[in-house]
Amino acid sequence: MPSPATRILSIDIFRGLTMMLMIFVNDFWTLEGVPKWLEHAKAGEDYLGFSDVIFPAFLFIVGLSIPFAIDARRAKDDNTLRIISHILVRTLALLVMGVYMVNLENIDGQNVVIGRYGWGILMTLAFFLIWNVYPKNAERKNLYLFLQLTGVALLIALFLLYAGGSTENPKAFQTHWWGILGLIGWAYLVCSTAYVFTRGKLWPVVAVWLFFCLFNVAALANWIDFLSPIRTLYLWPVGNGAMMAFTMGGVVASVIFQQQKQKGMHWSFVGILLALAVVSFLFGFITRPLWGVSKLGATPAWIGFCTGISLLCYAFLFWLVDMKGKKNWAKFLKPAGVSTLTCYLIPYIWYPVIALLGISLPLMLRTGVVGLTKSMLFALLIIGITALLNKAYIKLKI
Repeated sequence: MPSPATRILSIDIFRGLTMMLMIFVNDFWTLEGVPKWLEHAKAGEDYLGFSDVIFPAFLFIVGLSIPFAIDARRAKDDNTLRIISHILVRTLALLVMGVYMVNLENIDGQNVVIGRYGWGILMTLAFFLIWNVYPKNAERKNLYLFLQLTGVALLIALFLLYAGGSTENPKAFQTHWWGILGLIGWAYLVCSTAYVFTRGKLWPVVAVWLFFCLFNVAALANWIDFLSPIRTLYLWPVGNGAMMAFTMGGVVASVIFQQQKQKGMHWSFVGILLALAVVSFLFGFITRPLWGVSKLGATPAWIGFCTGISLLCYAFLFWLVDMKGKKNWAKFLKPAGVSTLTCYLIPYIWYPVIALLGISLPLMLRTGVVGLTKSMLFALLIIGITALLNKAYIKLKI
């Protein structure tokens, strides 16, 4: 088994860059006239927009991090049971947050006492109270426990207050889908468990990656329709395999790095990443005529193209940051790279507060290049707020 590696700076920078772009594209709903190539492709469209690439890149980064995190735990003499327990706890946290955020999207603000904005603000506050990394201070241990329990009580209260749908078609709090965080949670659970039981060996890890890529093909080709009753009646975390395929692609890249690092072959590692990118693009081109490229359809071509892009981006960042030592340019991304969940959740407080205050920008500041600049500045502002919160010991970690 490879020895645990030190933190790879290019992974943090890749994560921070991806989170910045995620906040950027998530702000497009406030704009008018966003260029088509920047937006998500619409349902049924054989098209890959810039926004369609961001989430797959983040899942790829989740996969990149898995081997380092699990190997670090093994180095601390954690046994398999403790590692699996940790994976389950992290997964549960992501699923809880994901489901609450999905229900926020479907809330009936007129029939909730505290309204949509109040419900969303308290939901996010509860997340911070529960999953904040509190300072290691024995004298305040009871205070921190009280804050966490307050967060749990808040989530329970929000569950009881919830009203979804509309007055004509009311809906209870439910799993419409798992949300972005929930999808990350399921992918993390499956891929982390796969890494644990393959013991980080390259070819078994590659086999799991290929399995999910082919599982996705089989799902689109209707070869596994016999599983439909199971998918309908029971919990089905893998979907059509796309999320796991992205994440396992990252796991494969990190396992290859660990092996090449032992040999001191960094250029070889970059070469392998480029070769895998070519293979991924070929997978995309071969399957596109069959099902098109579609994020909403989670097609094999979407997997192939986005994995190829992620591999190319990571190869470039590894060469630039870890091999050439060019890292100062990315200092502004550090808060988003190491406090990613905090950064992701801040807009869930920002947007409701701005709405409650009645603040809105004129159309000229929300259109065209000016509007896109505004969204990028917003992303940078969120990263800056994340940095300030970190200094105040407010940082989420699961």
